Amino acid sequence: MEQKPVPKGRGALLEMLKKHKEARSAGGAGEPVEEQVPPKTRGRAMLLQKIQAMKERKAGDSPEFERLASTPGPSSVSSESKRGVAGLSKEMSEMSVTASETCSYRGEVGTPIKATANYIFLNVDEDRGVFEYEVRFQPDIDAKSNRIKLVNEALGELRTTKVYDGDVCLYLPVRVISDKQQFESVIPNTNNPVTTILIYKRKRKLSECLHLYNVLFKRIMHLLLYHRMGRNYFSPEHKYLVPQHKLEVLPGFCVHVDEMEGGLMLCLDTQHRVIRSQTVYELFHEIRAANPRNFREEVTKNVIGACVLTKYNNKTYIIDDIAWNMNPKDTFESKNKTQNSFIDYYKEHHNITIEDVDQPLLINRQVRQVQDSKVEHMVCLIPELCYLTGLTDVMRNDFKVMKDVAAFTRITPNQRMLALRTYLDRVRQSEPAQKVLSGWGLSLADDTLELQARVLPQEAVYFGGPDPEARKYTGGSDWNKAMADNKLTGPVNITNWQLYYTRRDQKYAANFAQTIVRLSKGMGCIIGDPHHIVLDDDRSETYMTSIRDNVQNTQVAVFICPTLRADRYSIIKKMCCVNIPVASQVILSKTLSNPQKVRTIIHKIAMQITCKLGGTLWSVKIPVSGWMVCGIDVYHGANNQSVCGFVGSINGSLTKYYSKAMFQDGEIGDFFKMPFRKMLQEKKDKEGSFPSKVIVFRDGLGDGQLEHCKKYEVSQLQEVIKELNIDTTITFVVVQKRINTRIFRMVNETTFDNPPSGTVVDTMVTRRQFYDFFLVPQSVRQGTVNPTHYVVLLDEGNIKPDHLQRLAYKLCHLYYNWSGTIRVPAPCLYAHKLAALVGQYIKKTPSTVLDDKLFYL
Repeated sequence: MEQKPVPKGRGALLEMLKKHKEARSAGGAGEPVEEQVPPKTRGRAMLLQKIQAMKERKAGDSPEFERLASTPGPSSVSSESKRGVAGLSKEMSEMSVTASETCSYRGEVGTPIKATANYIFLNVDEDRGVFEYEVRFQPDIDAKSNRIKLVNEALGELRTTKVYDGDVCLYLPVRVISDKQQFESVIPNTNNPVTTILIYKRKRKLSECLHLYNVLFKRIMHLLLYHRMGRNYFSPEHKYLVPQHKLEVLPGFCVHVDEMEGGLMLCLDTQHRVIRSQTVYELFHEIRAANPRNFREEVTKNVIGACVLTKYNNKTYIIDDIAWNMNPKDTFESKNKTQNSFIDYYKEHHNITIEDVDQPLLINRQVRQVQDSKVEHMVCLIPELCYLTGLTDVMRNDFKVMKDVAAFTRITPNQRMLALRTYLDRVRQSEPAQKVLSGWGLSLADDTLELQARVLPQEAVYFGGPDPEARKYTGGSDWNKAMADNKLTGPVNITNWQLYYTRRDQKYAANFAQTIVRLSKGMGCIIGDPHHIVLDDDRSETYMTSIRDNVQNTQVAVFICPTLRADRYSIIKKMCCVNIPVASQVILSKTLSNPQKVRTIIHKIAMQITCKLGGTLWSVKIPVSGWMVCGIDVYHGANNQSVCGFVGSINGSLTKYYSKAMFQDGEIGDFFKMPFRKMLQEKKDKEGSFPSKVIVFRDGLGDGQLEHCKKYEVSQLQEVIKELNIDTTITFVVVQKRINTRIFRMVNETTFDNPPSGTVVDTMVTRRQFYDFFLVPQSVRQGTVNPTHYVVLLDEGNIKPDHLQRLAYKLCHLYYNWSGTIRVPAPCLYAHKLAALVGQYIKKTPSTVLDDKLFYL
């Protein structure tokens, strides 16, 4: 009989599990089953072990990782065999937890500077923490209130520092029992005996307690008299008044606790909320006086979707509807099942007398979870008690309004640090706040966290000409003047173009045509006289007919429009991007009306047109070859219709891009395979081979969407590489702009400044579970700079942190709509511009003729 081979690797582990299960089913009778020692791993098991070891070494090159990931020797195998399968499983789980807790992505290039961030250490006492208990009752009790009373009675003095949900989970700051303890009592309001049983489960890890710590700081904010509005907390008592614009600015904080690479920390960022002194009721009267015929239509347009504040309870609501058939005299059913009118309710509960009893009501819809189902809850609001929040589009376009508001909201690093230190002093001086913290064994550090940041080498920007070295700019993060004095790196001759305008803009059109021809020599190209097309009027139909009749075999169509109208702009872009694909440029006549600035404006327009025809303006040195960078961003429109912009570089200097726009539902995309395949093919057609590495910068994702992105979006790109059977590796990086982290350069202990352009922070305040870093690419003269957070979700190419950080910084120099550094890599902003143009105006997929040009700038 042929003898079966001894199982190895994975097979040995399965055999061990089988024997262990048989031993347990035997009930321990007879001889104990000897567990077979697994031999040295081979084949697939060895490959998986090597991959795991590589990942762990990359996360920090810790000796502990190498010890855990190394192949066990004879002595270690012997000890593992004694512990059995349970011991092996436990050690494997501990190893994975250790790896996830010590991820780091640190570079070395750059000049060190002393910095700080808006993070404060949150210290936890050694003998304290969060201990989980299971609560049982014999007999079982249904009433939640009775359960809470019985647990409070059992805990005695500890009932003030606990978190109990009224069900089975109880959290305490100390371990009060070792294993299990029973407490005899009676059910409240009865003489029926009951036994309360507390069973100790475990001490929870810091990462599992973050929600609890955030709840504690919410309590502290309320104790310090801050009111929650939306996600943040504001102080109405310290508001700033802007009476000339009927505005109020409320100062406040964004507060959250998280476990960072340096430990448990509190992130504290100053925030501001702009509230109008105008109520919705006053807006009604203003609209009625200005446009009585279309009163309801205008009210609906201005109020639906607006956020309002009710000062009697300091709560904010989003207005979903207007109940024109209801008024404050209507009644509703109160909690005690009696009918009550809105007039009586506000008089009784808030001592407010409603003046106009015939005004319509505002509706806010909320979805609440009731047991296993969701129930829609409707809140009716009184217009004269609802204050509008935020700024309107008219206000945002008013320079004076924005300047006056910015005096309070655009604060310097010194002012931010003063606000943070003032908050820490208030917490230290508040006995109730200290009681909340000490009850859980917590204490705040005396000051913000100090960091060691690095400033990357300044990037040189190169312009066109016979000697690029003589035409490079190294003067900082703004080369607007240098752009006007130098030629373009990739100029395009424009000899066949059209200029559309109405008769009243004839003077501006003539000056525009003469100036752009005169400027072309300095740009290093030839721009001929345009073909003038004079329109009879400025109606959208006139533009559409004129484009259809005249745009044939032309390079670019330029339109000078008398006013800003979204419908006309949409018609022009739809005709020129879908129906008759051609590069197009829309200019307002007001833009060309200032004689002192018109030359500079026309020069920028000429550069923009050059980009739309496939030209390049400037470049930076890219010291690698065969790389391809991609940018992805999503625009969210009405009716849950979203547009995804996907762009990819097709040349070695990363200045030319292939672009695709796709319609989808939601943030996460499902159609990446087709555009990614076309970009790879386009790259091969241009340079003769597929790229060796693809670096994807994905914008617009929050922390909660990272896993979905990795599962659905990254896998699509990997499938394309597999289908093409090429050796291209993918590095997928998520770019986050909406973050609360602020970084300050420390001049001394009392003076702080914005960090210089190129500052990188990749220690202490980075996440434990991610490969990530912060980059400050731009330089700001007013307010506080916002860093950008980069999270590396996938790194098949094993790109060094220094190389990826330098690449991200270089790409922040290559956005051709701004002669300076921008906040995100250029591919991300190109993808954003493409998605916004298609989603907001075109609303159709652009023609493939324009795919290799930046027609959306």
